[in-house]
Amino acid sequence: MIVVATDGSGSFCSIQDAVNSIEVLPETIFVKKGIYHERLEIQSPFLTIEGEDPQNTILEYDYYAEMLMNEQEKRGTFRSYTMLVHTDHFTCKNMTIANTAGFGSKVGQAISVYAEGDKISFQNCRILGHQDTLFTGPLPEKELKPGGFKGPTEHAPRKIGRQLYQDCYIEGEVDFIFGSSTAYFENCELHSLDRGTDINGFVTAASSYPGQHYGYVFHDCRFTSNCPDHTVYLGRPWRNHAKTVLINCYLGPHIKPEGFHDWDKPEAHQTIDYAEYNCSGPGYQPDKRASFVRQLTTEEAPDYTFEKVWATTPLECR
Repeated sequence: MIVVATDGSGSFCSIQDAVNSIEVLPETIFVKKGIYHERLEIQSPFLTIEGEDPQNTILEYDYYAEMLMNEQEKRGTFRSYTMLVHTDHFTCKNMTIANTAGFGSKVGQAISVYAEGDKISFQNCRILGHQDTLFTGPLPEKELKPGGFKGPTEHAPRKIGRQLYQDCYIEGEVDFIFGSSTAYFENCELHSLDRGTDINGFVTAASSYPGQHYGYVFHDCRFTSNCPDHTVYLGRPWRNHAKTVLINCYLGPHIKPEGFHDWDKPEAHQTIDYAEYNCSGPGYQPDKRASFVRQLTTEEAPDYTFEKVWATTPLECR
């Protein structure tokens, strides 16, 4: 085990320096309490990073999409991350990962965690940001505007891997969980931030691929907020085959009665898969849901257990 500590009591003061030192895998890096103001890039498999305390072991940075990298080029969404994970079999425990750039209305998108790979796991972590907090790669097959995907996996193969978020707190505003992976959220709190507008945001913006069996699955999660009632959507389709399913979740009063938004894409009504089962709370109003949102039957619900989702084979799309 490698120990990292800001006070010099470990082998390294920087998490990235500890990662760069690894010669033999698997390995565990233990991070003591402290604020680590650095950008972290993980590209080695079979690595675990474990914090001492999720409230007080904090990785933070403040890059954002509207930031100028030079006189002519903005950083863009996918180069704004605080933590990049581009590998398989990675685990992060008991940490806060934050992008502190601020509200999207002022700085644009600002990713906290950029996670792409198979069998990536975040456990008992706090993932904090505003717009586009958590990106669960891969990217969609093609960008809508030239240069829109500039970043670390722009030219990488599109492989639909599996990701797990367990006992995590994730907060943001617009599209704060987005991407194409198969991702299972178990006993997490998804907290929507009030940005003072009539529509305060969208929790998810999935970009699932055609033929992908699972997209986002939320099981026993809590959707909370400091927003006024009926001002937040559960999701909208970044791409037209978006898949998002909620099972046994609590939905606060901030959730709009329609539940999901179609992003003004009526053609997507035939291809998206937005579904709920046995949810509760004032934001759960199945009789008022949009026409393209379905309620799972008791026969369908068992298809969304963690064991079944985790057993799917990663899908090569490009």
